[in-house]
Formats: sequence, C-alpha cells, structure tokens
Amino acid sequence: MLINCDMGEGFGLWELGQDQIIMPFIDMANIACGMHASDPSVMQRTVRCAKEHGVRIGAHPGYADLQGFGRRFIEMPLAELQALFIYQLGALSAICESENTQLSYVKPHGALYNAMMKSDDIYIALLQALAKYNANLPLMIMAVPDYRRYQKMADEYNVNLLFEAFVDRSYQSDGRLTPRNQPGACHNDLETICEQAIRLIKKQNVISLDGKEVSIKADTLCIHGDGKLAVAVAEALKERLAPVIAEALKTRLSA
Repeated sequence: MLINCDMGEGFGLWELGQDQIIMPFIDMANIACGMHASDPSVMQRTVRCAKEHGVRIGAHPGYADLQGFGRRFIEMPLAELQALFIYQLGALSAICESENTQLSYVKPHGALYNAMMKSDDIYIALLQALAKYNANLPLMIMAVPDYRRYQKMADEYNVNLLFEAFVDRSYQSDGRLTPRNQPGACHNDLETICEQAIRLIKKQNVISLDGKEVSIKADTLCIHGDGKLAVAVAEALKERLAPVIAEALKTRLSA
C-alpha cells in the first residue's frame, strides 16, 4: 500500500504545506501543474525534492482557478477540458525531463477529480486525453464500491487505473467522500486517521459517518499535505503501516 500526497501547491513566495518535511515519508507526490496552484519555479523545486527522496512523481492537473484553489467546478466544452488537461501534463513532464526524471501517473485535483467521479462524460474525456498523450501513465481515481464500472471504461482506452482511498476524510454510506462543506468531512484526530488507514489495509473497508461498513479496495492511501496534522500523519503512517502491510500481504498470499 503506497502513500500519496498532494504537493507543490504554493505560489511564488507563498508556501502551502510542508513538502520538504513530508516528502521522506511518502511514496507518491501529486504535484500541482500551475492551474489550481503552483508556478514553474514551485513545480521545479517540488520535482527536485521528490527526485532526491526517490518519490514517484504524479501530475496533479485541475481547473484554471487559482483564486478558488481548483475546488470550484467550471463548466466548459469537453474538448477545451481535454486541452487544459494535456497542457498541464506537458508542462510538468517538461520540468521532469529537465531534471532527468519522469512522470509516473496522473491524479486530477479537487473539483476536476470530483467531476470525473460524478460524470461519465468528463471521466471518458480525461481517459481519451490521457490515451492520446501517454496511455502508459496510470490515472488515479477514487476507490469506490462500483470500481469495476470505472475499470471497464478505462480498459476501452487501454489506460491503467490506480484506486485511492483517503485516510483523513470521512466517507458516506455510498462509498463517496463526505463533502467538505458538511460537518465531519475531515478527520482531525491522529488516532482516527491511523485507525482508518489500518482498517483500509487489513479489512479493505471503512466505517461511514452513519456507522455502516463500506467496502473500499485501494492501491494507495492519500493524505493532504495542507492539513494541520499532515506531518504527524505522514510520520505515523510510515512507522505504523509497514508491519500492517506485511501482515495483510502474508494473509492474502496464504488465502
């Protein structure tokens, strides 16, 4: 089970999160591509930091919405969305190449991520764009109970998927995240976060806000680098999850 984190979301002299401190504790860095956050210099510094620590680099494209941090849905023709998507992948890929490294995957950001999971048209548009740009780059999407439906659509474009679950967000009974504008959407307790992470690995499920057990099969766990507990969460997960992952793997291999 790999840990991924949204990173490089500062802008100019303004910093968001503690990327340099968190980077040694994660496996995958989702680096902003200059539309919802970041700029060329921030992207370059974050790529260099990820490379230094042997962390996989993923593009984190979003809507062109610096003021709203990419958390506002923007209506646009699908062809324009595809162009915006490819533009961002190309920008980060160029910086990676200049630093003698490369992109490993793609994870849409914020409102674009949510739109992709709600609208098949948007999801398919991103699959088409990724297939045209580089079908070898996996697309990271939310691990939901009906994940097979998303996998089937991705297979039509020969795009691999990475399914992610969230350790610092609460879930609803349908297997989707609780909207940020609702009470209890984010976990603010380290033990709660670690317990959810361990449950996702050992039992492949979460307990929803209304107390239901919801099946969630994930390839990677996400932490948010701008959270108050981000550093503590990253350190705790690195320390606590290794034996849990080893035990879970042993159990599945012997099953």
